[in-house]
Amino acid sequence: MRTAHSLLPARWLLPFFAAFLLATGLLPRASAQLTPGSNGGGSAVVTTPHVRAELVAQAPQGVGPGATVWLGLKISHQPEWHTYWKNAGDSGLPTELRWQLPPGLDAGEVDWPVPHKLFIGSLANYGYENEVLLPVPVTVAPDFRPPTALTGTATLPIRLSATWLVCRKECIPEDGEFRLDLPVRSSTAGHGAEFDAAWAARPVAAEAPATARLAADARSLALRVEGLPAAAQGRTLELMPETAEVLRNGAVAGTDWQQRWEGGVWTAQFPVADQRSASPARMPLVLALTGEDRQKAEAAGQPVGWRVDAAVDGRWPAVGAPATVSPALQAALDANARPAAPVAPAPVAPAGLLLALLGAFAGGLLLNLMPCVFPVLAIKVLGFTRHADDRRGHRRAALAYSAGVVLSLLALGGLLIALRAAGAQLGWGFQLQSPGMVAALAGLFTLLGLNLAGVFEVGMLAPARLAGTQVRHPVLNDFLSGVLAVLVASPCTAPFMGASLGLAIGLPALQALLLFAALGLGLALPYLLAGFVPAVARLLPRPGPWMDTLRRLLAFPMFATVAWLVWVLGQQAGIDGAGALLALLVAGSAVAWALGTLAGRTRLLLGGALALGFAALAASFGPLLLQMAPAPQATAGGASAESRWQPWSAERVAQLQAEGKPVFIDFTAAWCVTCQVNKKTTLGNAELLADFGARGVQLLRADWTRRDPAIAAALNALGRNGVPVYVLQAPGKAPVVLSELLSPAEVREALRALPGGAGKS
Repeated sequence: MRTAHSLLPARWLLPFFAAFLLATGLLPRASAQLTPGSNGGGSAVVTTPHVRAELVAQAPQGVGPGATVWLGLKISHQPEWHTYWKNAGDSGLPTELRWQLPPGLDAGEVDWPVPHKLFIGSLANYGYENEVLLPVPVTVAPDFRPPTALTGTATLPIRLSATWLVCRKECIPEDGEFRLDLPVRSSTAGHGAEFDAAWAARPVAAEAPATARLAADARSLALRVEGLPAAAQGRTLELMPETAEVLRNGAVAGTDWQQRWEGGVWTAQFPVADQRSASPARMPLVLALTGEDRQKAEAAGQPVGWRVDAAVDGRWPAVGAPATVSPALQAALDANARPAAPVAPAPVAPAGLLLALLGAFAGGLLLNLMPCVFPVLAIKVLGFTRHADDRRGHRRAALAYSAGVVLSLLALGGLLIALRAAGAQLGWGFQLQSPGMVAALAGLFTLLGLNLAGVFEVGMLAPARLAGTQVRHPVLNDFLSGVLAVLVASPCTAPFMGASLGLAIGLPALQALLLFAALGLGLALPYLLAGFVPAVARLLPRPGPWMDTLRRLLAFPMFATVAWLVWVLGQQAGIDGAGALLALLVAGSAVAWALGTLAGRTRLLLGGALALGFAALAASFGPLLLQMAPAPQATAGGASAESRWQPWSAERVAQLQAEGKPVFIDFTAAWCVTCQVNKKTTLGNAELLADFGARGVQLLRADWTRRDPAIAAALNALGRNGVPVYVLQAPGKAPVVLSELLSPAEVREALRALPGGAGKS
């Protein structure tokens, strides 16, 4: 009969935890990353948090006298970020390239690809998202003499200083210094496909007569273009002027301006800008395909736009001197360029601090009832019961466990405060926004579950000397159990926690750390009571066979947590990342079984073979765990609960508020257990969703599963630094923040408080 074995001590989990991180490549490695303005002598690649910019070349025949070679800046944007065309539109700035080339080489103008029209409310810009290559022709002089190299291949040093404005909800001016050594005689064609795509995307010069007749009141232009190619005939076209601040960029086709085909002639009536700053005699225009027509043309490598040069017929009214950059944008750029003066957080009044401390303490106490922490607490109480007669040992263990909890939370709080002071937009549970940390936690919980289920023995898995150390120093094991409790508590948010931790981020460091310490005391209180209050200890049942049954039963909450973490990682890294994690967990479990149950030569041979297999899998599949899958796109149609939700953005909120519509915002994350419970219960309630619809409340979801500075900034503005957060806001009213554990009754009460909603049920 198999004897009951000891639980896996926390002090032994941490080395295996670190080994899992190392084996899968999840521990951070020191790396040098080029950033704008700090890349020394330059490189072909400059990376910022928003774009990856690369200097590329196309010279398949080398660089010879009289030839034309191509250089280009390839910009890969992060999702939702964009840079600008030669005419940026109502705001923004075009990308600028300043070349330093060897004698005999002359750079031309950027051969701009056809941009996309990007609407921002009633305004519009012209720019590029995803990936764009800005090609530049370089003419080689007929008398160019290629240099010779004493050794190796002769090269030409190409230097580029580039500046660009990258925008999403906010705009950030960036720059980079680029260097490329271009071989003279050998072929350079590694980016041929990208140059081909860029050339296909540039507007084709149309040999078509075009006129622009200015209306008598100078408020619109009547455009007429004859003889456009067959690919454009009969299509709806987008109009994009190359001259800035003449036409109204935000004009919407079919509403603000009309276009039609009269046989083979395209005509349009387009409004002039209210604040025109130029009076051109000619208007160069790009007419581009739209929607599916453009997508099909791009896929086929066909032209997507045509450039026409329309002569303006009419007399422009006088205007003031044009401004190259709007005053508001220039002020924003100047402010962004200046280093912000450090502002010391203001301390809170003693009464307010006391309430915040009580809220943090209560939140920590309730955290013990959350599914993240309860299994760990149950394991500790199980060990407490096993040695029911050792009162002194109980007190020592309770103090050590509490110290581990409090010190870990102080360390986590200090790290969070330091990172936010350095400019990072982070909050409670920020470590779970990393796929690597999620995978590591899945490995940790798998080990816990396997040990509880009896798959391996601690004494066999750990060296004999380490096992003896655990017997001689049980206090360290209890301390690390507290560390483990904090580690697994991070996915949960309990009532009262949100407001207290949100306040902590804006307080001076000492007061903020006091709140984290209060949270730790609340989390540690049940075990402290069991250790120091005899009445509590007497409530626990006496040791017996039931303990082994309970211990094995507790393995299943651990495996359930693993399943949830695999799902979380699938949201972050995609299905390939989740599959890779499952394979590594199975392989790691086999290693733990072999080393923890077998003995002698069999243990050495089979355990070693399985460990080598795990290492090979980790080397192959580890990178899949670190990739970030594209954010899921909202799908239209259907009447399901999910189809009612729109992706959150600050612009979308402002637009809905301007339309007079109230909004309900769900700040959530896949790794947040409380969020998922509320999502499946309250926010999935069909009657409550009907109430939202009856009052015209728009439902927005801000998904913080991946790190998103915009969501972090919005949470910070609400006085929160973690999820879940639920906000109901009526137009022109202050936002109402609801509780973390959401109920339909609470939401309905808030809905009744909306203007005009008192009489609705």
